[in-house]
Amino acid sequence: MAKPVLYDYWRSSASYRVRIALNLLGIDYEAVAVDLLKKQHLDETHRARNPQGLVPALEIDGEMLNQSLAIVEYLDETRSAGFLPGSAIDRARVRTLSYIIAMEIHPVCNLSVVADVMARTGGGDQVRSDWMQTYIRKGLVAFEQKLGDGRSATFCHGDAPTMADICLVPQIYNANRWGAELSDLKRINAIVENCAALDAFAAAHPDRIGPPG
Repeated sequence: MAKPVLYDYWRSSASYRVRIALNLLGIDYEAVAVDLLKKQHLDETHRARNPQGLVPALEIDGEMLNQSLAIVEYLDETRSAGFLPGSAIDRARVRTLSYIIAMEIHPVCNLSVVADVMARTGGGDQVRSDWMQTYIRKGLVAFEQKLGDGRSATFCHGDAPTMADICLVPQIYNANRWGAELSDLKRINAIVENCAALDAFAAAHPDRIGPPG
């Protein structure tokens, strides 16, 4: 069977999630950079992979998959990855944590969305930074509170990484990039430190990937 191919961008948090998931499963894949700064995601070649013109796209098992959480769940279902727990209530909790990031923080802090807001309002760099800091922190404060329900341990849900950790770590990278205040989010900081100690997370970090050559 052909080696999986991941079409991604080094700083894309959605791509970062999929890199972590593939690494956790030990899947050897080919990485193909789609340079967002050069608008390669909008050309016909990439739109054939993803009509939305977004990254990541994962070619695996003879299929082209889009949307990072759909990809993570596919890998979980086809590889028994454990990214989602066994019981329905635990799966709901992990999805809730994941969605706080992927469906609440990410959409309003997507660079294309923020650029459009800035263009419509005439905001400058400080307005952009304030926007990012406000909405990233707002979501992460809720995430931190959810972690206080007694079901977290070494990781967001128990003692093994789940989809929630796969979402959290890239979001913290973005939070640090934009200077969001995180020092008081003790549970999040401890979990991120535990994730960083795993090779699967460390190898997926944007600094290890680097910008397209």
